Amino acid sequence: MTKSKAQVAAERIVQRLRAEGYDAYFAGGCVRDMLLGRKPKDFDVATNARPQVVLDLFPRTFAVGAHFGVVLVADEMDGAEIVTEVATFRSDGAYSDGRRPDEVRFSDSPQEDVLRRDFTINGMLLDLLVLNETGDVAQSVLDFVDGRDDLAAGVVRAIGDAEKRFAEDKLRMLRAVRFAARFGFAIEAKTLAAIRSHAAEVGMVSCERIREELTRMLTEGHARRAFELLDETNLLKQVLPEIDRLHGVEQPPEYHPEGDVWVHTLLLLEKLPEGVSPTLAWGALLHDVGKPATFERAPDRIRFNGHVEVGVRIAESICRRLRFSTEETEQIALLVENHMRFGDVMRMKESTLKRFFRLSRFAEHLALHRIDCLSSHGDLSLYEFAKERFETMPEEQVKPQLLVTGADLIAAGYKPGPRFKEMLAAAEDAQLEGHIHSTDEGLALVRAAYPLPPGS
Repeated sequence: MTKSKAQVAAERIVQRLRAEGYDAYFAGGCVRDMLLGRKPKDFDVATNARPQVVLDLFPRTFAVGAHFGVVLVADEMDGAEIVTEVATFRSDGAYSDGRRPDEVRFSDSPQEDVLRRDFTINGMLLDLLVLNETGDVAQSVLDFVDGRDDLAAGVVRAIGDAEKRFAEDKLRMLRAVRFAARFGFAIEAKTLAAIRSHAAEVGMVSCERIREELTRMLTEGHARRAFELLDETNLLKQVLPEIDRLHGVEQPPEYHPEGDVWVHTLLLLEKLPEGVSPTLAWGALLHDVGKPATFERAPDRIRFNGHVEVGVRIAESICRRLRFSTEETEQIALLVENHMRFGDVMRMKESTLKRFFRLSRFAEHLALHRIDCLSSHGDLSLYEFAKERFETMPEEQVKPQLLVTGADLIAAGYKPGPRFKEMLAAAEDAQLEGHIHSTDEGLALVRAAYPLPPGS
């Protein structure tokens, strides 16, 4: 397997530290992934060299967490900057904020360092010297916590006392769910019980970190399992109570034979591929978030009048709480707002259809509609119609250069005012419908619908 730039950069760091007489190993997730036969995205290094030594040894470094023993080392390869996290062996003091230790004590013992980490599958070290001699990853691993056994058994297990691990760092609860979903592992019984016991404390984690973990769960290709585990661990009602409320919300069986809104949403999540855009993933999660508040058992059937409008407000509220960017919030809200419009797509006027296609990242709207249909009635006829029209309609027809502008209206004798927008919209509609083909034809249409006052 060809080595990535990240691996080459990490190997250079290990070799330099070793040459200076220090211990240095690959650590954490990269070791886990190598044992699983996966290609790690990132490589971390653990060493007994103190932070100042690391800062002095390498020409380009960043002391982002030197107080905690963490230094970033930058290396340039083929014009790209590769940044590797180098951490000094340590043991941690108390975690009064539920996220980071109040103090750390640097150590020369790799075993002591491993024992303060989160999960056994992430607690292994790899000796590069042994790997280069033998070529065998398994023989090169230092495993003080039986991580290889748990990896083989498909288990996410906290290192040491699970209660203590989660009391130290509340984010670890969400990470346990994410790793279990990503690898298709089970959460070990004591670890699971400790998460349930501490679930209400996850609010001590910053909104940004919660958002990052949830987004990873949604985009790593195992979103359904991740949200089932969030539900089983009692974390869902803590981080996304609005989604927890989807449970048991009935739907009309003629449109949703699959079951309630929670089941329907899980089916959508199941269809999110690895690498899906975060906005589409969140749009899928939130598309029906307005249904619980609008549920009505009418005489003819179950109804959710106004669920789209309510859903948009809830989605925007969630995005603000989790500190999404303005651009991300707008796109997620647009996906929620427009997911029901496909029901009218075959009856839309040409001008309405073209404006529909102008929605930001319309391909995401199409993708959401597709998995929405596949997760309910299974009829893709509206999707196929919209997809074909969208893909074959030239861009200049969807958003052509306007034949009638505000300047044209002023030159024709109209004074800017509240009706300007109506006039321009009427002219644009006629252009999109193919009823006018020149500025003169457009102005004639405006004059007929909006006559100039006498003497103008």
